[in-house]
Amino acid sequence: MKKPILCLVALIILAACKTETKREPIPVNYPTTAKVDTINTYFGTDIPDPYRWLEDDRSPETEAWVSEQNKTTFGYLENIPFRNDLKNRLEKLWNYEKLGSPFKEGDYTYFSKNNGLQNQYVVYRKKGDAEAEVFLDPNTFSEDGTTSLAGLSFTKDGSLAAYLISEGGSDWRKALIIDTDSREIIEDTLVDIKFSGLSWKGNDGFYYSSYDKPEGSELSAKTDQHKIYYHKLGTAQKDDALIYGGIPLEKHRYIRASVSEDNRYLHISASVSTSGNKLFIRDLEDPNGLLVPIVEDTESDVSIIENVGSKLYILTNRDAPNQKIVTVDANNPSHENWVDFIPETENVLSPNTGGGYFFTEYMVDAISKVFQYNYDGKLVREVKLPGLGTASGFGGKKEDKEFYYSFTNYNTPGSSYIYNVETGTSEQYWKPEIDFSPTDYESTQVFYASKDGTKVPMIITHKKGLELNGKNPTILYGYGGFNVSLTPSFSIVNAVWMEQGGVYAVPNLRGGGEYGKEWHDAGIKTKKQNVFDDFIAAAEYLIDKKYTSKEYLAIRGGSNGGLLVGATMTQRPGLMQVALPAVGVLDMLRYHTFTAGAGWAYDYGTSEDNSKMFNYIKGYSPVHNVNAGTSYPATLVTTGDHDDRVVPAHSFKFVAELQEKQAGDKPTLIRIETNAGHGAGTPVSKTIEQYADIYGFTLYNMGYNELPNQSVLKEFKE
Repeated sequence: MKKPILCLVALIILAACKTETKREPIPVNYPTTAKVDTINTYFGTDIPDPYRWLEDDRSPETEAWVSEQNKTTFGYLENIPFRNDLKNRLEKLWNYEKLGSPFKEGDYTYFSKNNGLQNQYVVYRKKGDAEAEVFLDPNTFSEDGTTSLAGLSFTKDGSLAAYLISEGGSDWRKALIIDTDSREIIEDTLVDIKFSGLSWKGNDGFYYSSYDKPEGSELSAKTDQHKIYYHKLGTAQKDDALIYGGIPLEKHRYIRASVSEDNRYLHISASVSTSGNKLFIRDLEDPNGLLVPIVEDTESDVSIIENVGSKLYILTNRDAPNQKIVTVDANNPSHENWVDFIPETENVLSPNTGGGYFFTEYMVDAISKVFQYNYDGKLVREVKLPGLGTASGFGGKKEDKEFYYSFTNYNTPGSSYIYNVETGTSEQYWKPEIDFSPTDYESTQVFYASKDGTKVPMIITHKKGLELNGKNPTILYGYGGFNVSLTPSFSIVNAVWMEQGGVYAVPNLRGGGEYGKEWHDAGIKTKKQNVFDDFIAAAEYLIDKKYTSKEYLAIRGGSNGGLLVGATMTQRPGLMQVALPAVGVLDMLRYHTFTAGAGWAYDYGTSEDNSKMFNYIKGYSPVHNVNAGTSYPATLVTTGDHDDRVVPAHSFKFVAELQEKQAGDKPTLIRIETNAGHGAGTPVSKTIEQYADIYGFTLYNMGYNELPNQSVLKEFKE
């Protein structure tokens, strides 16, 4: 009996030694970033812009800078002792079959599937009880897996399809047309398509959107002249008919076309920003039919979601911040003639149609509730969902008697269900088999007070039995903009974080869409500081309630969320230990001069609007608020060198400022993914590597020498 006792004592002593081991800092020698005397003048105020040269993302000098920064960053990351353990665990957990919700086209049921670690999802199809077959495999589109499927549209009879591809994560698309029976490409590839769907007019052709492609750097793109074209099968793209847009005095940044399910009407939405649009309709049965305006201003969001003959069903937030559905006759469609069909409620409406019914999804404090209505506007039933979380789908063709929807939340992997439209019953269609136990975790929704007293909801997810001792590694994730709603969904990378005893917290900040247009508008332009205040208050709540402390808190966000992180860390640098801004909008004085940036002015305003707006934006712009001698949190900026939505210059300039001015020894690094864009379509292998680096950096800078939960790594150690 003595030997086991001695072993136990030895283990206790070893554990004590580990606890007392001091984490050695990894030395960092930053590359020198040249400064060039460049001045921008706004309303009589000179603003230095010494790193303007980094905006030329294709110059040899910038490419050399990227190479040196990556060499420094990866040299640091390679010294994190548990980096490979994280990568192995991510691969292990990621390696399960994932299935998208099926949908019907023609005689086939289509669905996307990933066997586990495939870089891209594969599109399959099956007819009746026959075995499923591969329809499109994006993993074969390129050798390195960076070309992805970015859209797929079928003719009504399902005999033809057009699909979009993205190369290297770019927003520019190419379109290929395929005969679905033979799966053979039947025409030349269409190019230079951007911010577009594909909408078929019968079997003759389809509508798509594009800008004029720039020569050279993407930064020179002119994005105020979006256009709708019609491609007739059997003709060259150069002969495609211009349907709408391209009028010099009537500039639009986003124009989208869609054809009604019955192929009778063409709908065109045109906007100058990311909020509010004009709406037009054309009767395709009339060969001489003209575009008829329904709404000619951009004061509200408006779209046609259904029609029965000439009766249109329109979704809008006009005079209804939480959205409603109205009806109007297509022959006299101006908004003065609208009649309420499903009125506005206190919750935000997001509808769909299928099986001869309307399905209205409402966000109730960011949680889904779904109701079924008939075409007379009568409530049929509330749909019973599998739990509290996010339901998506609930749509199909009018003749469908059943369709598929998906359900997920922060600790439940997405599953698919079949819904019977007549009985209102759901049956589970598919459930993932994953090496993760959702029942071991819990989510709690709390409401906390922001700086001005506004109550903000936040969902906090972690292992059951979490000790509130202020020492739990915590990621606070936020977005807060563009009417985007953060609703509960499962993430493999978050599951790995929570396995390690981590807390994952998501507040629903102002600027988002969780409570409709008023919530969105409370976080835009000169109210943008509300968003940062909401995020800061969330961090303070987590610290006050002992979920974590500033030594164990990381903040993370991407794109507009990258701005959120950049603004928060420059305003309150002592509030968190780690900052993780991803593909962020960080130079707010010049964001509107890059690619699609000018289209974001509804949320941000621009530095050229007036002196008041300039001074307000300058007051929070992350690039312009890095101050010498300040100790900023350990920062890992992430971006893609081919990001043509939020150009990498934002991240380049921000990290150059941080490296020059950071006080203390906390690292400020940038991880630049090469041949990558804004994030969509990123190969699984690259995503796993990136998150191993992000989480490794985060935990190491919280003081960990090894992963907090070693038990999940047992199989790799044996």
